[in-house]
Amino acid sequence: MDKPTKQYIAQKLQEYIDLHGISQKMVSTRTGVRQEYVTAILKGVFTYDAGKGNTGNIPEHHFLKLADLIDYTMGKQYWINRNTPQLTQMIAVLSEAREHAYTRLIIGATGSGKSHAIDLYVKKHPADVFCVKVGSEDTLNILLDKVAKTLRVPIFKHKSMKIREISRALKALSMYNKKPQLIFDEAEYLKVSALCSIKEFYDYLDKYCSIVLIGTAQLTNQIDKLRKKDAKGIPQLYRRIKFGIRHLPNIDKSFKLFLNEIEDKDVVRFLRDQCDNYGELHDVLVPCLREADRLEVPLSLPLVERVLNIKQVELFV
Repeated sequence: MDKPTKQYIAQKLQEYIDLHGISQKMVSTRTGVRQEYVTAILKGVFTYDAGKGNTGNIPEHHFLKLADLIDYTMGKQYWINRNTPQLTQMIAVLSEAREHAYTRLIIGATGSGKSHAIDLYVKKHPADVFCVKVGSEDTLNILLDKVAKTLRVPIFKHKSMKIREISRALKALSMYNKKPQLIFDEAEYLKVSALCSIKEFYDYLDKYCSIVLIGTAQLTNQIDKLRKKDAKGIPQLYRRIKFGIRHLPNIDKSFKLFLNEIEDKDVVRFLRDQCDNYGELHDVLVPCLREADRLEVPLSLPLVERVLNIKQVELFV
């Protein structure tokens, strides 16, 4: 990466900080780039001092992380953001919830672009929107630690203290004229204890902070089953979220927004036959388009099959 590119990233990063009113510490938290590197880069210094006269260049991957934060892409883009119905509705629901401190559940099919929409949205609101991705093995303690780390609040031993301190930090943002929002992505993995903690967050943060759970229909199915079993805490949670559930539109399997620029009809037919969602379409198109550019040849079905290491007959049996 040449010096002018680094200077451009530094300039755009400063503009991003000024626009959103965030600190260098927040930039470090969002990107994982050490704060001393962020400070140096903003000053136009692209080296670090390791002490005893030892210096070195700040590794390039740190600049790439900062470039991602400010949506600056170097090189050709093979996957362009499209305003799908799912993306449009998600941004609208998230924006309304943030504005009025609502609690919402957003339900959409796998591969409908939910995580992509969250990423775009969080970048637009870095000062007060916080997202945690739920893991399939996350216990309540692990999940609360993830939230605490994202918010940079102390990690306490007891779960009740963790919930209280997290809530206090979010409520404090509201007092400083921010519009805090806590998002749980892939919320279908939330365990019963974690779902009950959402009810506690709701009670602490009602009218101060928006809470949004985003996942597949497995999330609502799980809540409904637990509610019918009268699982402890679930009826109380359901009462709070019942009218906040929002379903995303079904995916358009013709992929019109994505395939209009593909000239080879066989490729278009293949993609429509084999891809069930936007995620799968991305996983096919990006490496194939990149390989077509590398070879300086048009995108074709034989090329797609070669890149994916498949034979068409294998997919249709």
